[in-house]
Amino acid sequence: MHTSRISRWARRGLVAAVAGGSLLTALETAGPAMASTASSPTGGSTVVCTSKKPGLALQLSHDIAAALEGRKGRSALAVYDRTTETTCRFQGGTHFDSASVVKVTVLGALLRQAGEAHRHLTPQEARWATAMITKSDNAATDALWRRVGLPGIKRFLDLAQMRHTVPGKGGAWGLTQITADDELALMRLLTSPNTVLTPSDRAYALDLMHRVEPDQQWGVPAGAPASATVHVKNGWLPRKTNGWRVHSVGAFTGNGHDYGMVVLSHGNRTMDYGVATIEAAARVIQRDLTAAEV
Repeated sequence: MHTSRISRWARRGLVAAVAGGSLLTALETAGPAMASTASSPTGGSTVVCTSKKPGLALQLSHDIAAALEGRKGRSALAVYDRTTETTCRFQGGTHFDSASVVKVTVLGALLRQAGEAHRHLTPQEARWATAMITKSDNAATDALWRRVGLPGIKRFLDLAQMRHTVPGKGGAWGLTQITADDELALMRLLTSPNTVLTPSDRAYALDLMHRVEPDQQWGVPAGAPASATVHVKNGWLPRKTNGWRVHSVGAFTGNGHDYGMVVLSHGNRTMDYGVATIEAAARVIQRDLTAAEV
């Protein structure tokens, strides 16, 4: 039989949050898993976190909500941390134009397609893949989008259980409709054994994301501990409606780190504003996860 209680740590955090003017709810469920769930409202929605680390769900939900509070436009967020068995979600099912973050999906589809054909990437495909991820080269993405084809993209999405992602029509890969939930599923796929991508395929993709050019290493890596190996891909796209789309997806591995993070946004008046929104959320997540590992 399960019982419910709010831990002493959580009560202290709740009192502090209420005193600061934030409405926060927290629930810790006693049982074999000893997982706790906490939620905090912001921007007309709610940040919900669950963790087996005492107090972490409460801390993260409050801090993420505070980081996003008052930011213009719309954002979505999803996080996992395998070490503490933690997840967070904010508007995870909301659709956004993908911009260049879809390039990780294109790479995954290419690797899966080559694997099914029992072949390695050709030298040209490898050059395109490297340029697509490390430099965010659009011409290389055009070539690989055509090479893989829409059926290949859809097959990978189905295998990866990214069922809410809708490929852009024709060659408009940057208008693929993505969600934070699906992008986080992709980060999980790249960082754990699975039947979709081989260990060498996953290592290849993560290596390219680790070698993204320095001027594109903004976003979710903000505040990451120096001991973590960072794998990131960002996207940015201005349109007449909803302003700038600015997104960042990433995974963090090595030295005991095993977590992933996705922050999507649109309605930004400038690209820099979108980057600032993403990095505000990323910094508190990085800080709270790092503190939880101590």
